[in-house]
Formats: sequence, C-alpha cells, structure tokens
Amino acid sequence: MKRPLSDARNHSSGCHGTDDPLRRRRRTSHVIVRLPPAAAGMRIGLLGGSFNPPHGGHRMISLEALKRLALDRIWWLVSPGNPLKSHADLAPLEERLRAARALADHPRIIPTAFEAALGSPFSINTLGFLLRRFPTVRFVWLMGADNLAEFHRWRDWRAIFESAPIAVLDRPGWRYRALASPAAHAFETTRLDEGHAAALASRPPPAWLYLSGKLSPLSSREIRAAKR
Repeated sequence: MKRPLSDARNHSSGCHGTDDPLRRRRRTSHVIVRLPPAAAGMRIGLLGGSFNPPHGGHRMISLEALKRLALDRIWWLVSPGNPLKSHADLAPLEERLRAARALADHPRIIPTAFEAALGSPFSINTLGFLLRRFPTVRFVWLMGADNLAEFHRWRDWRAIFESAPIAVLDRPGWRYRALASPAAHAFETTRLDEGHAAALASRPPPAWLYLSGKLSPLSSREIRAAKR
C-alpha cells in the first residue's frame, strides 16, 4: 500500500517551520490552500489555469489524460491569475475553486488553490515547489495546445521543459500553431510519439508529447462573453 507523503500540514525537505509558504499564508487567507495528499511513486498530472469558469472541456481532457497517460491523479491548479492575461473579468478565487470542485466530481481529479499561498503567479515556481515537496512523485505537466503556441512567452519556459515531462492536449484550431511554435522547435528532439503516452510519466525530462483526441468546443472566454 502506498504511504501518503506530507501535505500542507506536515513538513519535508525544502519547507520547514515558518518557511513553509502554505503554513505562513494560511493564517490570513480565506482560501483553502492545503495541498492534496500524494503517495510515493504516484503519477500526478498538473493542469493549471484560471478556470474562469471551469467547463466540461476541462473535465473531458482530464479523463482522457488519466486514461492515456496512466495517471493516478490530476490536480487542477486553480490559479490566482494568469500573469499574461487581464484580470478585469476574473472571478474571485474561492468562487472558481468551488465551481471547479463541483464540476470535477471525480475522486481522481482534485482541484486545488494552493498556488495562492506561494506568492508567485509563475508556473516554474509552482513546479519547483512541488518537486521539492514531493521528490518521489512523478509529476506530468499538462497544458492545452494554445498554451504551447505561446509557451516561449512564459517565464523560464525552458526550465519547465527540463523539470517535468509534458503532455500537450489538443484543442480546436491550435494543432499546427502549437507544433510550429518556438517551444516545440526548441525541444523537437525530445518529443515522443503519442503511442508512448502511458510511459511519459516515467521518462526523465525533457520529454513531451502531443495528445490527439476528442475535441471540445467549450472555451472559458466564450462562456464569459456569452454572459455579458
């Protein structure tokens, strides 16, 4: 039986005592920032986003990733805000987290807002924190094809590629732009055939693949626009 690793209530290397950002910020935050539990050897996909709002497309690609990547869990990293996007119509974090939990409705899809306690909006810092906190967990970074198309604009994007395996999930109208992107070209030699998807979590980074599959037309931006 797998033994659970430390969550936000316990300590491990890199996060001791008052230096633990989750412990430090939980005193003043009304948002639940506790880390989900994990166990040694688990294969966990990380799907970050604003989830503003979450929708069925998020759930659909998560179920597909669980199956094809042979993952034990997927954590939805509900972000305080994307540093590359306007926050003008961003719903409160607590509201988005509640909606994500209601939508996920699956024991292996876990929405979490712990990034709010890290004090940084950048994915490289989130990933670095998780790798230090859970050194025996096999994390896989999940992102849509639209994100790969602009990945070269992310802070330390090369370091993200070099820190964890990456699965790029197909999105309508983005396949060719994503695969022609600077990031895809920079790491072209480390791309795997999607037939090897189940082995991705065990591959040392950099390693990535593009997952084709059923496409959802849903978009958070279009859902917000329809409500105006």
